Amino acid sequence: FLFRLFPLREHGMNWRARPLTCQEIQAFRKSKEVMDRFIRAYKLMLGFYGIKLVNEETGELERAENWRERFENLNRFSHNNLRITRILKCLGEMGYEDYQVHLVKFFLTETLVEETLPNVKRSALDYFLFTVRSKEKRRELIHYAWQHFKPQSSFVWGPRDKLQKYK
Repeated sequence: FLFRLFPLREHGMNWRARPLTCQEIQAFRKSKEVMDRFIRAYKLMLGFYGIKLVNEETGELERAENWRERFENLNRFSHNNLRITRILKCLGEMGYEDYQVHLVKFFLTETLVEETLPNVKRSALDYFLFTVRSKEKRRELIHYAWQHFKPQSSFVWGPRDKLQKYK
């Protein structure tokens, strides 16, 4: 189900699923119908996770009304983290790099600032962050994570001297 909704150029857990080719990705990106379906699928999965897409132009997100029960599910079942990583990678493949940034920042905020998703924190730092294609945006997110990580001295996702000098 998810493997068809969020295809990648790499093998996932389902080894029978064929990875996408660059030509297929380009064809998908040129098709308004395919991209409309892709955004509908993204919104569907966000809703499953208790998240709402509030701006399709920017990718801005907020908690959905059902966030408490959905976050409980996210905290309880770690297999969701693999799916979120897949969605993030697919967003990048399909040209929605700004959406990647908003989704990663959403999870960093919920795990490090709000502390509502403690069991997602490790995946957000180890995997979600590093799906972001833009080096500059990824650096901004790493800096944001470092600012909110406790204790800062235990932050291992970037060099401390560079993080202290950033911006």
